[in-house]
Amino acid sequence: MKTIQKESFYGLGKKQKLQYIWDYYKLPMAAACIAVYIVIYIIYGHYTHQDISLYTALVNVNAGEDLTEQLSSGFLKSQNIDTAKNKLNLYSGLYLTNDENNIYHEYTYASRMKILATIDSRQLDVVIMDKEAFDAFSQNDYLYSLDSLLSKEDPTLYEKLKPFLVKNIAILEDNSIDLALDNSLTYKAITEEHYMGLDLSASAVIQDAGFGETLYLGIIKNTPRKNVVIKYLKYLFC
Repeated sequence: MKTIQKESFYGLGKKQKLQYIWDYYKLPMAAACIAVYIVIYIIYGHYTHQDISLYTALVNVNAGEDLTEQLSSGFLKSQNIDTAKNKLNLYSGLYLTNDENNIYHEYTYASRMKILATIDSRQLDVVIMDKEAFDAFSQNDYLYSLDSLLSKEDPTLYEKLKPFLVKNIAILEDNSIDLALDNSLTYKAITEEHYMGLDLSASAVIQDAGFGETLYLGIIKNTPRKNVVIKYLKYLFC
């Protein structure tokens, strides 16, 4: 039977041979292609994978190419970290504003969702932002009390940065939901005031970018990378 099949196959024309191969071997060929793809994908992923050293975000801040490089790969290079195997993830294009006339107002909802997702997944460590965003992060109690954090983690750095610490208010509890249902109520809130921001005016990196307004740095409360955050602060100020 095999001899007959072989003779029949060789008696076919070129197109008929291709059709014969396709009809009888398409499933094994597809399986083989998938297997080859998976192997190549795994090998490629192994050699191109980059570990994330730090997650940072620019909120209400438009950074040029030079500043973006300094805030990301510039930091890694300053620490002699191999940028081929490591990266600093810098989120950009995030905007938080209550001003409906602001040209970026339409991006606020999407930005808020992305910020919440990155905080929940512990993929946000440092935020560089304007005053409006600083107020929003502070009020939602997302930020570390910097005097408490720095005095514990690096007292020397704390003394250096103490003049640049900025207070803001965290809302721990309020009746905003009740107020939305009944506007006759008076707004009430339980708040705390802490040094949750760092004025970046004294940072050479930010000075060189020529911003006309003050930018602030905040550290997200649930960051698992405090040691790298401390190094990032030293990079920006020292």
